[in-house]
Amino acid sequence: MKAVWENTVIAESAETVVVEGNHYFPPQSIKKECFEPSDTHSTCHWKGLASYYHVKVDDKVNTDAAWFYPEPKEAAQAIKSYVAFWRGVTVAE
Repeated sequence: MKAVWENTVIAESAETVVVEGNHYFPPQSIKKECFEPSDTHSTCHWKGLASYYHVKVDDKVNTDAAWFYPEPKEAAQAIKSYVAFWRGVTVAE
């Protein structure tokens, strides 16, 4: 699977985990230079507290376009620190 934004591959892995229709990419599969930490957080009742990244390509920024669970609840341990995308980031084979 590949995550693409602004014609740039920002993550690529054959080992994503699909949860609720979203592909979660292993943390080592993201191109770290395309990610900036965000102060945004949200809570899922069964996964726990999510943290976000801004996605950056060249001089363009996609605010809070990636999220991950650094310390997920027990039911979501399979996606600990794995990264998922939205807000215009295309995820496909």
